[in-house]
Amino acid sequence: MLTIFLGFEVISRVPTLLHTPLMSGTNAIHGIVLLGGILVAGTADNTLTLLLGLLGCLFGAGNLFGGIVVTDRMLEMFKKKEPAATKAEAPAPAAVREKEVVGQR
Repeated sequence: MLTIFLGFEVISRVPTLLHTPLMSGTNAIHGIVLLGGILVAGTADNTLTLLLGLLGCLFGAGNLFGGIVVTDRMLEMFKKKEPAATKAEAPAPAAVREKEVVGQR
């Protein structure tokens, strides 16, 4: 319970612009967890250790993938959106262009 409260307090005090680098840092930590799971599974002496190592790999990979997806979504929010094309700029449908070409002959 104390770690939940402490984590909430720490994250709530981080400025909004630093959330993306913070997410990238946690992705690196999840990568370390994944490497630890691989090491444990690779040096397992019994079935329980092997299963725990594989479970660590599974959870570490899931956290890493999810963190990368969330970070990508956060970075998309900072990109400038292109203005929508107006009617004058929009390309004409093929049927209209075809009539114009036939009429010009």
